[in-house]
Amino acid sequence: MSNLRPPGLGPLVGHTTHDGCRLWIRAGDPADAGAHLASDRRTLGVIGLLNARGRIEKAYYFRLPREFDRTGVFWLGRDVALGRHSSDRIPRNQQDTPYLLKPDTSYTVRLGTLTVDDPLPDPEVIPDHILAERLPVVDVMAEQLLNLPADECEATFRTFPDPTKTAPELSFLIGSCRYPGLLWKIKEADRIFGPMSGHLAPRRTDPAVRFTLMMGDQIYADTLHRLVPLMRADTYEEFQTRYMETFSAPNLRRLLRMCPTYMILDDHEIEDNWTQDRLTESGTHQVFNLAIGAYMSYQWSHGPRTWGRLLYYQFECGGYPFFALDTRTQRFKDDEEGLRDNHLLGRPTIDPAHPGQLKRLLDWLSGQQNERGNVPKFIVSASVFAPNPIDERIDPDFLPEELKGVGDSTADILLFEANRRRREKSDAWPAYPATRHAILEQIVKNNIQNVVFLTGDIHCTNIARLEFTGTPETEMLHAYDITSSALYWPFPFADGDPNNYIHDSRASGQIDRFPIQGTGIEMHYQA
Repeated sequence: MSNLRPPGLGPLVGHTTHDGCRLWIRAGDPADAGAHLASDRRTLGVIGLLNARGRIEKAYYFRLPREFDRTGVFWLGRDVALGRHSSDRIPRNQQDTPYLLKPDTSYTVRLGTLTVDDPLPDPEVIPDHILAERLPVVDVMAEQLLNLPADECEATFRTFPDPTKTAPELSFLIGSCRYPGLLWKIKEADRIFGPMSGHLAPRRTDPAVRFTLMMGDQIYADTLHRLVPLMRADTYEEFQTRYMETFSAPNLRRLLRMCPTYMILDDHEIEDNWTQDRLTESGTHQVFNLAIGAYMSYQWSHGPRTWGRLLYYQFECGGYPFFALDTRTQRFKDDEEGLRDNHLLGRPTIDPAHPGQLKRLLDWLSGQQNERGNVPKFIVSASVFAPNPIDERIDPDFLPEELKGVGDSTADILLFEANRRRREKSDAWPAYPATRHAILEQIVKNNIQNVVFLTGDIHCTNIARLEFTGTPETEMLHAYDITSSALYWPFPFADGDPNNYIHDSRASGQIDRFPIQGTGIEMHYQA
């Protein structure tokens, strides 16, 4: 009889709801050689749900396709019996009945991998029902899960609370930018995940951490500068290696198997300061395709799939809504038009039947305010919404001489001309005033309260309070940006100086007003 192996990577607890959870693993087949996967061997995942006595209560097979680098996800609880995720699960000799998980309840699962011979040519795909007929009875195989080392195959998680009620409080962890470390510093890159895991330990008496948000740069495909051709991933094997080394770090691996984790990409998942305009450069199509293929296998697949295969998504926990932005693969910089035609969340929607990311975000903001009132609405952005770096401000003093004194409004001139040279070089929101204007305009015109941006990237933790002036109603609005420090960044001399971010946009020498065109309203902030 075939034996089960522990996962090569994982288990990882992904998108969780009040009645389900996505669980991810990668198989480690001994016949594979790096990115060259043995074509005559098929790998399957086996998952078993443990009961209070530590025995297997439910068990399922699921696919770990070679085309996804032998990674796969099992959607436990939700829709298991409805057939809508038939590619995710293969029942065998077991009644395929719904097994919805209970809200706000802890569960323990074990996952392993099974290898079977595959004599068929690569182009041939075996349907689930035929493959199931060739497999051992899953209940028999599942018993072998109990013989595997717990720290290599066991995951624990707690489902989210009842979504029809707003929880009185919500605790979660945020982080971004895990530089991998070099030489003897590699262990330091994993250190922070130890105390993060401590927030989930049973001995904790404060509110349990519900999930972790990783907001970009989980890997550094370009370990050095992108213009340095050393230690830069430009083959699939090199991208695979980055993920294998990152996800196998002991502390991070422990955190990922005990806390639901949501991920979104930033530039270092592809290449430093990436924009879609780069696709016109020689060789970048291949790098982009390799990077996104690896990202989808290792980060996207276990997250919410709100809009099919698009990378941005939404979810909720305890009645609190979240919208995770893709601020990287849909950003466009137009060097000819300058700041006016720069778009951070994709080009503006033309056909209402095919809304873009920005349109969906604006509709989401209004919808959440109408549905939930003043409950905080969290927007996850790899790039910092506010504050601006001190040298990328919209300061009237930075206007070209020929544009000074042209009148009082000049909201348009301020947005697109003030400090233009510096802002055009920015890799963050200052280079995309039209996108930021659209979001702020939606907030003030629809009186959307308690918008909270969760951000990273700059390696400098800070909290910014956004304030609006112009009308009594807008002065009552509250919005915030909470920026995470780096999970690991060993070069403080190169980035992360607080003096570049911690300032008041109305203070002398720090002026950074952001006008909402046609309203007389301005956004200011204190960071």
